[in-house]
Amino acid sequence: MYPVIRLVKEVIRHRNAPRLPLTGTHVAQHICWPWDIDPWMELNNGRTLTLYDLGRVVLFERIGIVPLMRENRWGGTIAGSSFRYRKRVRAFDRYELRTRMVGWDDKFFYAEQAMWRNGECCSHGLLRMAITDRNGLVRTAQVAAALDAAPESPPLPDWIRAWIAAEAERPWPPMQAEPAAREIAA
Repeated sequence: MYPVIRLVKEVIRHRNAPRLPLTGTHVAQHICWPWDIDPWMELNNGRTLTLYDLGRVVLFERIGIVPLMRENRWGGTIAGSSFRYRKRVRAFDRYELRTRMVGWDDKFFYAEQAMWRNGECCSHGLLRMAITDRNGLVRTAQVAAALDAAPESPPLPDWIRAWIAAEAERPWPPMQAEPAAREIAA
């Protein structure tokens, strides 16, 4: 189940936090509760992705895009992601969730998120996000202008540009094997 109560709590907790620039970093403290864990008594990887949602929603509030989304009937979507898990987060561990917008190209915004515990990074994610309307993607320059931000992105780090290039090489639709190969695999 989606953690609606946690989401509301986070929005209320940070409602008076200072506004952030488009590339600002939102930082929040969390606890890994028993309903977040898997059979191995650690934070479930699916729940991790859901908890990262909380950081993005509050970041969007703090950069001022949520009122614009309501006003313009825009939506938000994740268009790609890559996550790394390095350290365990166990039941009742306290951790810090950091979320920031790194930059954008003509279609997508790129954000990174990380969970930190006791000074060590536990997991890290890179996300490609889009703002949409009923006609499809809203160009990032239009969104930036609506936020009174520069339409040009800060330079994207090499590792993000390499990820974008690698994603462009992935076939779509995926898993389009020849019929004979499918029969052999079955």
